[in-house]
Amino acid sequence: MEPATGKSSLFRNILARALIFGVLIMVFRFAYVVSITGESCTLSSFCFFSLPQNLNFIVPGAGVSAIVGNDAVSRSDPRRDLYTSKEWIRAVHFYSSVFQDLISEGLLSPHSKSLCVETPLGQEVFALKEIGVENSIGIFKKAAKPLVVKGEGHQIPFDDNSFDFIFSGGARLDASARPADFASEIARTLKPEGFVVVHVKANDTYSFNSLLDLFSSFNLVKTIDMAGFDSLMPYIREIVLRKDTVIRNHGGGKIPDGISGNKCSVPGHKRELVQKAEPLIEEEPLKPWITLKRNINNVKYLPSMVDISFKNRYVYVDVGARSYGSSIGSWFRKQYPKQNKTFHVYAIEADKTFHQQYESKKKTVTLLPYAAWVKNETLRFEINRDPGQEEVDELKDKGRGMGRIQPVKSSGGEVDEIQGFDFAEWLKSTVTESDFVVMKMDVEGTEFDLIPRLFKTGAICLIDEIFLECHYNRWQRCCPGQRSAKYEKTYGQCLQLFTSLRESGVLVHQW
Repeated sequence: MEPATGKSSLFRNILARALIFGVLIMVFRFAYVVSITGESCTLSSFCFFSLPQNLNFIVPGAGVSAIVGNDAVSRSDPRRDLYTSKEWIRAVHFYSSVFQDLISEGLLSPHSKSLCVETPLGQEVFALKEIGVENSIGIFKKAAKPLVVKGEGHQIPFDDNSFDFIFSGGARLDASARPADFASEIARTLKPEGFVVVHVKANDTYSFNSLLDLFSSFNLVKTIDMAGFDSLMPYIREIVLRKDTVIRNHGGGKIPDGISGNKCSVPGHKRELVQKAEPLIEEEPLKPWITLKRNINNVKYLPSMVDISFKNRYVYVDVGARSYGSSIGSWFRKQYPKQNKTFHVYAIEADKTFHQQYESKKKTVTLLPYAAWVKNETLRFEINRDPGQEEVDELKDKGRGMGRIQPVKSSGGEVDEIQGFDFAEWLKSTVTESDFVVMKMDVEGTEFDLIPRLFKTGAICLIDEIFLECHYNRWQRCCPGQRSAKYEKTYGQCLQLFTSLRESGVLVHQW
């Protein structure tokens, strides 16, 4: 009987070891799913038990673990799956690493009262709690308690000077329709000497300086480029700012700080863009009406070179607008790359013939029924008729009229009185350096008066991009071999005007 007993004992030992090995395999696979892949046990095909009532969710792998317990999330709450999902854990690990670096640099501490702005799910808040910054909360337009309460970046629901640290991730400042209000609310709710950290997608010098203009009461601490954690934002620029102890209010007046008296200097980051612009047409074109039209296809638009997200407002000023369809409807609305920004349009047009067309556009276009000029005064104009005017009159009905009003030079012709206004001063009272301003100017030769005035008053610094039609005694389409007697300037003088603008750092295009 002893041999039989020995065989039975050996069999039991083998079976026990096999069972233990099987249990170890299941435990290992469970640990792998929850800790490594981030999949929920409730979704796994090899989890054989349900989540207990008192389970706490722990994000492993980065410092002290933040725990969201049963009081925060019930078994039936779908967020239980969210907190153990692969995407959630990846985001929390990323932000934990970011915040730990800030702690090591003394920009954040466990005692900092912290706010995460516009965090839909609250990963940033979770990460802060995970590394020990317990006094943290997030805001979003839809609350996701206990991590996120209701609020938006442009209207933060907390008192002045409430926080030591404010964070905005996910390029939410880039996407904000009200970036100036977003920055203003951060400045209001952050304590003096507190830190704000923003993660943005934009990485060009123009957008960087535009963002700094929004945070005018802050000092730049550092900026660093890093890889993101998902395909939606593979590249991140982190910008760290510190709030001044003395608030500098740059937003109260319309005249920008870059203008001192009647002078201004175009900043270096704008000068760099001029170097990237399309070349000017050096030789006078024999068929200017064809050459200049084709040149529009070569234009390197400013929004195609840089990100314009961090601007207070977006403004298009059409000086010499003529009809709505002349350039606003046919070109600016359809072709100019606006980066999904909403532009307010100012149409400056003295010719009464076109005023009626703007009645139905009042919501999106502000008509200034005056002549852009170098001072406020009443002007007497004579409507000149070029050779081939019959063709012009036919085109005029289509919104492409070319018969422009000119200063009176003789007693003959059709004379009209209109009100001229100081265009440069109007511009300084209407926009600021924190606005994005693009301008088209087609003023029948008056550009040789207006452009110097813009420089003299410093208003030129308010303009980001100009499309300028320069008028000279060019070859006429109707009459081969003849030049127009309508203008005294030569093509060489026009080229000199464009060249001087670009040398001054103004991004100007031949129109």
